[in-house]
Amino acid sequence: MASNRNVLLESYLSAAALVQHQIESYNRFLETGIPKAMGGQTIIEPSVEGFALKLGSVRIGSPSVIEADSSRRNILPNEARLRNLTYSAPIFMEVVPVIRGIEKTASYGEVYVGDLPIMVKSNFCATKTMTRTQLIENGEDPDDPGGYFVIKGIERVLIGLEDVASNRIITTKEKKGTEVKARVFSSTPGFRARCVVTRTQGGMFSVDFPTVSKSLELVLLLKSLGMEEEDIKKYANEVLSFKNDMLLNIELSQTTKDGGMGPADALLEVGRLAAPGQAKEYQIRRAEMQLDNYLLPHVGTDPKSRTEKGNYLLEMARKSTMVANRLVKQDDKDNYANKRVRFSGELMEELFAYAFRFFLKEIKYQIERMSARGRRLSIQSIISPDTLTEKISYAMGTGTWVAGQTGVSQVLDRTNLISTYAHLRRIKSPLAKKHPHFKARDVHGTQWGKVCPSESPEGQEVGLTKYMALMSKVTVGADEALTEKELREIGKIESL
Repeated sequence: MASNRNVLLESYLSAAALVQHQIESYNRFLETGIPKAMGGQTIIEPSVEGFALKLGSVRIGSPSVIEADSSRRNILPNEARLRNLTYSAPIFMEVVPVIRGIEKTASYGEVYVGDLPIMVKSNFCATKTMTRTQLIENGEDPDDPGGYFVIKGIERVLIGLEDVASNRIITTKEKKGTEVKARVFSSTPGFRARCVVTRTQGGMFSVDFPTVSKSLELVLLLKSLGMEEEDIKKYANEVLSFKNDMLLNIELSQTTKDGGMGPADALLEVGRLAAPGQAKEYQIRRAEMQLDNYLLPHVGTDPKSRTEKGNYLLEMARKSTMVANRLVKQDDKDNYANKRVRFSGELMEELFAYAFRFFLKEIKYQIERMSARGRRLSIQSIISPDTLTEKISYAMGTGTWVAGQTGVSQVLDRTNLISTYAHLRRIKSPLAKKHPHFKARDVHGTQWGKVCPSESPEGQEVGLTKYMALMSKVTVGADEALTEKELREIGKIESL
């Protein structure tokens, strides 16, 4: 029996690399993550009359270095280690000036906009297609697993970050059962918003989301999204306890007093709470911006999505009512079905989106600055490759990531080959190590086959730093847009 187990394990390890999840994740970022991280930003419109920039497709070159004589030549990871260089490739982007509505397509082609660190053994790495003999001739380790980066000569690995699943409603009881909260971490490329619907013991609902200083009534928010009382009552008809809760909320809401509020009045009231003392027009614009950009952004960020956002909030309220009345069990935050692990590809996508926003702001600033000084606008003087390169290099060199997490990028452990593999398969929890978090540190039954139940450091990090199980397989996820399209076609989701 033991020998059969060894044959199975040897067969698996010979077919699947232990760090394949890191390499596949990064390859996916190069193929689809970069356009997604750009977030559809195709036009830069500065405060200069008759001038704009249109951004086109992005191309990644081969890993290279610019020498002292300004020439660029290809390099391998070992040279980057020996010369304290960053193993990176140039990023080229199509940039077309638009002058008074006319695209000057023939003026410029691809423009160099920055450098992107390349993972060793990824599809863009020069060693990917080399034979064992070629690797040895070029001073590379033929048994090197890859899955890491070389930043200024130092080998660094991006640790897998464990977090609550995005765009998924998690409903739990709080304050000894007196409150029930339905939470969702609404995520889009480069932005993550925490939205909470709270049900009190008396059945009243309130909503919290970013940029709002205090909780808003659920009914007020629903009306500001364009829903009428009849729409709310119609949605609540299926579950009696939820219907009773919503009737109570409608009756006690400030929107039903003094003759009642319509959607326009409710939107203005949200604006008054967001920007007190400001002009009426500004308050309305402020409220619309908050509802579109910061309330459940994964549902949509345009006015057409407001009805769907209202239905989503009602579903969160319905779940909290059912948990409060013990019709369904509360969700287990420690269940691995409610968690996701973000590896190098998703982390790089998040970082690239963050750096790209700064890159666009810098271009806009340079255009306006040069225009104010009366200088001729040229692409070479407007675009500075250092902006994108420095933002990415700083995060990868220090380990301080976009949302404030620390220790995301770590120096690769080269004590021996086993420690190297273990470091490349490490998973880190975002919870603070100084606090107890007893339940979060415990081994959960759903970790079986995914996370090793015994390998964890002693002391403050116990249970928070984990390692992937030896034969665990990481899935890359599915295309949400394609799934949503199919659901709309079969009528499971109403089309806009």
